[in-house]
Amino acid sequence: MHVQLADEPQKPGRTSEDFAAATPEALVLLDGASAPVGMESGCRHGTAWYVRRLGVHLLARLTDRSDRSIAECLADAIAETAALHGGRCDLGHPGTPAATVVAARLHGSSLEYLVLGDSMLVLQYKDESVRPIGDNQRFSGGDELRRQIWATVPGSDERAALHTRYTLAVRAARNTGRGPWIAAATPRAAGHAETGFVRLDDLRAVAALTDGAARWTDRFALGSWADALRLLGESGPGTLIGEVRAAELTDPRCERWPRGKAHDDAAALYARI
Repeated sequence: MHVQLADEPQKPGRTSEDFAAATPEALVLLDGASAPVGMESGCRHGTAWYVRRLGVHLLARLTDRSDRSIAECLADAIAETAALHGGRCDLGHPGTPAATVVAARLHGSSLEYLVLGDSMLVLQYKDESVRPIGDNQRFSGGDELRRQIWATVPGSDERAALHTRYTLAVRAARNTGRGPWIAAATPRAAGHAETGFVRLDDLRAVAALTDGAARWTDRFALGSWADALRLLGESGPGTLIGEVRAAELTDPRCERWPRGKAHDDAAALYARI
């Protein structure tokens, strides 16, 4: 694979809680689950620390454990990262750091893939058709709260209060069987990821995008997924993220395009097969 990637924090000077990395044989992309400032997580390390370590461990497993399925590799990486926390972190806390995951690797004559959460994997076939995969852990219990958040003024006390309610609701339900599954400290979450194989002979390229980058299509409608893959192939992930930022700046109050954050961390990865 020939790989290009870009990652940009939601605001200059902040640490991105997204993570992207690749080798010629494998790729990983993670989107850390953010939380309102000051909300307890039970962890002294933080989300950015977690996504980087989980991402590195997952990439290592994908490249050196071909005998393990891609979901088993994620489960192993979750367990290994949990062990790094040490005794001073409460991994049973509902707010323990967590992330959505996209991963893919060359496996014989196929591409093996995994998607857990609302990040996106987009397959581009040689006939130019595309197949988006992702956003597969929707939390219906939070949909109404999300709509209420979008209806409030960004930066307002009302939005902050609703965001806190939403975060607490998601935390209470995730990885319990009553809500979304996400990579946190529970290896069994990997078993709820969407996985599969695609023949390499049929593929032209593959892209992975966190929801902050996927806004290009699914929130701002700047083009179709086929258009997004064309832009990634011709100009690279940095250009796509730049266009997302430009769109965000035209709508700072989130009125034209309702969304939880005016700006979000954004990471995108494009791999030509």
